[in-house]
Amino acid sequence: MTQIEAPKVVKKKLFSPVWLLPLVALALGAWLGIKSIRESGVEIVIHFPSATGIDVAKTLVKYQGLTVGKVTDIAIDDNLEGVNVRVKMDYRAGPYLKDDTKFWLVTPKASITGVSGLDALFSGNYIAVQPGDGDSRTQFEAEREAPPLLPGNEGIVVELASDRLGSLDVGSSVLFRQLPVGRVVSYRLEGNRRVIISAFIQEQYAHLVKADSRFWNVSGIAIDASLAGVQIKSESISSLLAGGISFSSSDSDRSAKHGDSFMLYESEANALGGRVIRLNAKDADGIGAGTQVLYRGLVIGKVLDSHLSQDGVELEVKIDDDYVQLLGDSARFWREGAELSLSGIKHAARLVTGDVIAFMPGLGMARDSFPLEANAPDPMNMARHELLLRADRNENISEGAEVRYRNVAIGTVKSVSLARDLDSVEYRLEILPEFAPLLTQGSYFVPESALSIDASLSGVKMSLGDAKTLVSGALSLIQGKGQPLPPGTVLNLYASVDEADKQQALAGRKYLTLSSHDGADLSQGSPVYYKKMQVGEVVSLDWRASDDSFAIKLAIDKAFHSLLGANTVFWRNSAVHLDAGLTGIKVDVAPLKGMLGGSISLGILPEQSKVNGKHLYDTEALAMAKASALSLTLKADARISAGAAIRYQGHQVGEITEVRLDKDLTHLNAKGYLYGDYADHFNRDDAQFLLVDAQISLRGIEAPETLLTGPFISVLPGRSDTHVDHFEVDSSISPYAALPKDALALTLERPNLGSIKRGSQIFYRGIAVGQVDGYALNLQGDKVQLFVHIDGRYRELINQSSVFYDLSGISVDIGLFSGARVQTGSLETILAGGIGVSTLDRNAPAMVEGSLLPLLTKAEEAWLQ
Repeated sequence: MTQIEAPKVVKKKLFSPVWLLPLVALALGAWLGIKSIRESGVEIVIHFPSATGIDVAKTLVKYQGLTVGKVTDIAIDDNLEGVNVRVKMDYRAGPYLKDDTKFWLVTPKASITGVSGLDALFSGNYIAVQPGDGDSRTQFEAEREAPPLLPGNEGIVVELASDRLGSLDVGSSVLFRQLPVGRVVSYRLEGNRRVIISAFIQEQYAHLVKADSRFWNVSGIAIDASLAGVQIKSESISSLLAGGISFSSSDSDRSAKHGDSFMLYESEANALGGRVIRLNAKDADGIGAGTQVLYRGLVIGKVLDSHLSQDGVELEVKIDDDYVQLLGDSARFWREGAELSLSGIKHAARLVTGDVIAFMPGLGMARDSFPLEANAPDPMNMARHELLLRADRNENISEGAEVRYRNVAIGTVKSVSLARDLDSVEYRLEILPEFAPLLTQGSYFVPESALSIDASLSGVKMSLGDAKTLVSGALSLIQGKGQPLPPGTVLNLYASVDEADKQQALAGRKYLTLSSHDGADLSQGSPVYYKKMQVGEVVSLDWRASDDSFAIKLAIDKAFHSLLGANTVFWRNSAVHLDAGLTGIKVDVAPLKGMLGGSISLGILPEQSKVNGKHLYDTEALAMAKASALSLTLKADARISAGAAIRYQGHQVGEITEVRLDKDLTHLNAKGYLYGDYADHFNRDDAQFLLVDAQISLRGIEAPETLLTGPFISVLPGRSDTHVDHFEVDSSISPYAALPKDALALTLERPNLGSIKRGSQIFYRGIAVGQVDGYALNLQGDKVQLFVHIDGRYRELINQSSVFYDLSGISVDIGLFSGARVQTGSLETILAGGIGVSTLDRNAPAMVEGSLLPLLTKAEEAWLQ
């Protein structure tokens, strides 16, 4: 019989994987659509005056050489005033299309100033873009010219105002001391009267442009032709062809900022200053633009222009800056030409060049307008300036001697006499009025030598004065740099310029006195140096018997007063200083003057340093270490020498610089220093100094290191508030000298020392609570006193009921019936000795500092409970 299989029921799936394909295709298509829309770019419209040089689908838009768009269409605008150029910009350029964004057409352009748009010559014209700020937009107006400052060009743009453009053009160089530092980037009219020129200064030169800078045109050739001659001036070949601008700046004013405005002058002479004044004349016959203004034969200015006025002719005259201070209220101007006389022709050249304007300085307030006189003023009718000089002695000057300035006679000596106090010589001078402005504060006079000999290694130079100087002598004025001299001022006559410099330097000196333990090989006149430059000298050197020290008086020149302060230190200089080390030998030689007569140097420590500025240190190292001087007294047999160290717990805190045997032959007097960082701890009156020297005995060697280094001074700090600089050096130090402030010091007494040693510990219930600091025989010599202390944190355990007993060694107690009893302490007490302490009544009164107590041989059983 055939078996029929039961049908299988298959459950139908709700979702087939086949449906994933259309879903993926749909998502991919949506993404591509969104990407296509997003990257389709941004369409903008730029309005140009014409379409010349612009092609559809060919002309690109570039930013810094990167293509960011392309022209897609060109159409005439509605008003027939230009063309609208449609541009498809890269979608990434959208955020930069703002109100201030600028577009302009770049085409190749060649001129005298150079070639621009050279890349467009090979790649074709393109539209350049410069991003800006503001709101987003799609409509733009193209620029006629490229912006003055393109992206990537760092620097500043300044505006120069001028009456005319001249031969300047875009690209013309801007020069500073004939070095190109920038260029002209644009120009425009401001109204109908001025031209505004924008000049770009490169970033590395921007600091040269100051708020007071003066700019002038250096284009082409400047020709100044007059009867006096012809001057031709040109800046450079490039400025000759393409025009150029130059400028000058001071060092003190602030730097110019972007957009600052300046005047552009026609020439350097007009730009660099001077003062323009007006001269009023009846006529200008023989005088015009370019006529020179002379003072004692020197050209101090010139006529700029002339024009008619109500009373005649008005001349505009420019006086150079160096002579503006001479334009006082009483200044005089007059015409001078060639002079014909029986003796000949004076100033014959003026027959060809024309007249000049002569000038005489005046006193009083300056003014801007003066009359031009036809003839020179009569010096006999002018008031002369009288002046009084004083000198320590007569410098061979007699009445009638000339007074000169730069070998030009400016007055005479009217009288020579002794002063009323008979302490000086007085000279009364008469100075010509035209030279009165030369007398300024700080001026002085020196006699002129009839015979001057200057001998040096290069040879001997001899000069002989004129006959007047040989007979009557002569005075020479050395002009000061101050304000005009007030009436009644008395000036000095010095023997020479060197003497004047010396006296003036002495007048401004600051004096101070240093203390030293010896004369430091100094003498009067020994120099004082700062970084090997002389800043003063030693004025005097005095011995003070009261403390066997020396007072050294210094004079510091006025120019170096700022070096003197609370942190200034002084030290003596060695003629030759050797610094030898593993790296080599350094030799420092003092200047020759200091090597022969001794010298001092000064240094400046960091601010707020505590120093003794009135002490002369032995070395620079001590001075810069802010060392504090001290003196020590030792026994005559003490083995100590200069250079020995002063140490605290092995650390050097000072040094001995001098050791001398006292006159009584019983003591040594030592002088030394404590280094500044440590001095405050060790110059207190309870500080203790101890001589440390090697001691050899059967017990061994104490302080063995001194066998190599030599004896030294050990010091323990003090606690007193009183500071001193003299100490007695002990052979031993009080055991309690270095104890902490809170320690309890006691003295224990027993018949013999036993095995107790310095450093043996004191135990309370097996815990170390103190130690033995030293020992000595008592005054009677029948007992040994142990100097001990209890640490501050345990001092409350000790009171007047406390008992001390010996823990050292081994105690053996043998009895006939009790047998042998052996009692030992710890291994430490067996080897080094030790002391035990027990307090019998915790309520007993506190132990008194320094109490004398017995040290018992052993403890009782009850004490140990």
